[in-house]
Amino acid sequence: MEPTFHDREYLLIDEISYRFNQPKRGEVIVFRYPQDPKEFFIKRIIGLPGETLKFVNGQVYLLKDKSMNTWTKVDESYLPAENQTFALEDGEVTLGSEEYYVLGDNREHSRDSRYFGSLHRRYFIGRVMFRGLPIKRAQFFEAPTYTLTETGNTETESSNQQ
Repeated sequence: MEPTFHDREYLLIDEISYRFNQPKRGEVIVFRYPQDPKEFFIKRIIGLPGETLKFVNGQVYLLKDKSMNTWTKVDESYLPAENQTFALEDGEVTLGSEEYYVLGDNREHSRDSRYFGSLHRRYFIGRVMFRGLPIKRAQFFEAPTYTLTETGNTETESSNQQ
């Protein structure tokens, strides 16, 4: 999940707190790949249960007000500016009560919810808390604070481009 994580890094995973707390947008999680539960993936939570998402001009948008068709852009400041997010199919994604939308930070090369769909919570192992090795990259991880910029009706903007 570059640029945030690289192969062979030693991570500490919190496998307990999700038993008591709801996962938050921006948390990096480890989960079992739904199409082959023997595989483990690491991705970032972008969409929460009950939310509707869509992708416009390389950006992620959340439906803020369904009655007014008002969307908010998810500002992902942890991504390089040139990193864009495109959907594989046109349209909106609405998540169920226990479903999450997860994306890798290396969007152009990430096998994530755009490929396998929403992720049910039953596949979660835990959230990444700490990177211990290599020592020069050691750090604790917390969910970033998101700026959700209201953009109005994205139908007037260009539709999903790839």
